[in-house]
Amino acid sequence: MISFATALLATILTGNAAAAGSAAQSTENFDDFRSEFRQEAIGQGIDPAVYDREMRAATPLAVVLERNSNQPEFSRPIWAYLDSAVSDTRIANGIAATQRQAAQLDAIEAEYGVDKEIIGAIWGLESSYGAILGDYDIISATATLAYQGRRQSYGRSQLIGALKILQNGYADRSQLKGSWAGAMGQTQFIPTTYLSYAVDEDGDGKRDLWGSYGDVFASTANYLSRSGYEVNAPWGFEVRLPQDFDYATANLQTKRSVGEWLSRGVEAPAARLGKTVDLNTTASIIVPAGAAGPAFMVFDNFRAIMRYNNSTAYALGIGLLSDAIAGRQSALSTQWPRDDRSLSLTERKSLQQTLKERGYDPGPVDGIIGAGTKAALRAWQRDQGLPADGYASARTLSVLSMN
Repeated sequence: MISFATALLATILTGNAAAAGSAAQSTENFDDFRSEFRQEAIGQGIDPAVYDREMRAATPLAVVLERNSNQPEFSRPIWAYLDSAVSDTRIANGIAATQRQAAQLDAIEAEYGVDKEIIGAIWGLESSYGAILGDYDIISATATLAYQGRRQSYGRSQLIGALKILQNGYADRSQLKGSWAGAMGQTQFIPTTYLSYAVDEDGDGKRDLWGSYGDVFASTANYLSRSGYEVNAPWGFEVRLPQDFDYATANLQTKRSVGEWLSRGVEAPAARLGKTVDLNTTASIIVPAGAAGPAFMVFDNFRAIMRYNNSTAYALGIGLLSDAIAGRQSALSTQWPRDDRSLSLTERKSLQQTLKERGYDPGPVDGIIGAGTKAALRAWQRDQGLPADGYASARTLSVLSMN
């Protein structure tokens, strides 16, 4: 009998081979794209000579086409992400790296009003403190995205941005290296973000996010500051919820004063209240792994971090890592529900289909657990007398399927 693991591996290998063949075939018309896009680029202010020179050296990257076209079957649970994001090694490296750059980080904190530990945490998660920058040619990567696939609009805007960086002399082609999706530098700016927020802090005429620590830290702080970040204000912290807590209010859209949350039975660490947090400050409660996992009270600085990367897991990783780098408590008192697991793409579609069959409309059966699916799931949970946390997991799907 062929085991599930063997069958899965064979499917993956077959799928990868097919994807590679498809990618090779799909690059045949890249020259046509290069000619067609020229007029659009010129219309966006790119000098024809710059376009011809830089795009002549652009090549479609098969790995970009493959990664862009494949939606992961399995999603990573938040605790697995945080195990890596806030690992002992990353914390130790972060303390050492920020101490080495303490003078520069102190100056940037004072100038831009962004806590140095937050800058350090972003530096750590985005490039392992400058150790891993990515080595894809950004022009080729963004041109490949612009040429074909589900992110063509994104690719076109980023390709124009990358060409403008070269045209303006902010960096040269040999520097313009980064991730397959076009992010670059020690804190991984995409080209349009680079043009809007990158700073020439050291005054050498370059916005060098690859080799200048001043430019790297100032650009990151500038982005956060202009996203609403405030120095010496908290991003958030773990809280304990009462048994009768209304989990439908556990979302970033629901804002209440800290005092009101406390009056509803939410327990917050006494060390934070009255010292770093005024009771009139507005906050939200989030439960990233549902009612069975940790709960957090988060503030506007958390939202500013999400402007950098629109992911709750990412913002939590930055917050907890920054706490650890600063010497504050980062370990959680409530454990993650590690005996549960995230749903595969197939299972997410099954959950949506089952909700629809039960009379709870989740919207399209597409495997994306968005606002519509969460609202439908909460309604079903409420009718079943369960915590209406809207958390889609294997355990949730099992209970839903049995009812």
